[in-house]
Parts: sequence; structure tokens; C-alpha cells
Amino acid sequence: MSKFRLHKITKKDEVGYFAPRTWAFWRTLIVCFCVFSIAGHWLEIPYCWFMDRFFGIVSPDYAIWSDPWYHPYWAYGFGAVVMTLAIEPIKERIVMRRKTLWGALLETFVIAVVLSMVMELVIGWLVNQPDEFGKYPYWDNSQLPLSVFGQAWLVNDVVIAVMAMLYVWVLYPLICDGFRLLRSRVANIVFVVIVVGFAACCTASYIQLGL
Repeated sequence: MSKFRLHKITKKDEVGYFAPRTWAFWRTLIVCFCVFSIAGHWLEIPYCWFMDRFFGIVSPDYAIWSDPWYHPYWAYGFGAVVMTLAIEPIKERIVMRRKTLWGALLETFVIAVVLSMVMELVIGWLVNQPDEFGKYPYWDNSQLPLSVFGQAWLVNDVVIAVMAMLYVWVLYPLICDGFRLLRSRVANIVFVVIVVGFAACCTASYIQLGL
């Protein structure tokens, strides 16, 4: 839905972005990893402010309040990679099977909510087990409404699914189309600049944080 076109969007406009046998696909995937590792940090600031204000679940010493703006939040970069490799091909198959793009969008959204919940549960069961006093080491959703086994939180999963929809339906295609407008050599130069810039951000932030 994010084409550089003025004509009506069709099913064919929404498929063809999952092409793992091409260098262009992996170039875009690496760029998305770099860009969203940084952009995800920025997006978490208003999200944490909202969650703390209305649910009181964000600690005042949480790193988001003190990390430099160029510090990478790797979870968002890897999240972009997972969405590209897992949700994008599902989306494209659904688009070709569904009669309308809105139906494909809704079905993809439901699948994204379920996947988010499963991932949150699996990660929680692996790394967030309560100690002998029943205290969770990283997060505790057991007292929240719509909690799932104390590990996942449906509200959080819906938010993640909304971001996944924004990514696979708008942002990822937009980046792909942007690279397609460039000549191959220029696209590779842009790729190198982004990767080097990302490496510089990582180096500077970890030096500043003393990590």
C-alpha cells in the first residue's frame, strides 16, 4: 500500500517483496535491521511514557530514559528481520488468496497478534521464570488485565501486531521501492553508508555507556 504510484493499488502491487534469492532482498533486510534498531529506540520512548502514565508498569530507572538517542535497541532490528522473513511471505500468500486487500490486511493482523503472543510466551518461559519468592526477573504481567499466563500481555501483542502491519504493508515495501528507484551501484553505496553509520552509532553509544 506504499507505492510510488497514483493508480489504484492492486494485489500485484503487494507481492514480490519476499525474494530471498536476490542480493536486493538481503541488502534491504540488512538496512531494515540497522534503521529499525535505532528507530525502535525512538518509538519506545512515547510507548513507555504512555504505558507508565496509564498502567504504571515502567520503572523510573529504565534505560530508555537515559540511553543516548543513537543507542541501538537490537530487539527492534531483529524484530524487523523476523517480520520480513516470517510475516511478509505469509502476507503475500494471503493477498493472492483473499478477494480484497482489506481482507488480507485483517487476516494478516490476526496472525501477527497470535505470533506476537506465542513469541512473548516462549521467551518468557525460557528466560523470565519466577524465583523462589515468585518474583519475575524481567517483567510481570500477571496482575494486568488480558494477561496470558503471566508472561504475555494481549494489549502488548496487539500493539506489536499493529507495528508489524505498518512494517510489512508500508515501511518495508517503501524501502524496497526506494532502492528500486536507484541504479545498482548507487543503491550499494547507500547501503554501505547506512551500515557504516549504524556501526558508528553502536560504537559511540557503547563507549558513552561504558559497556
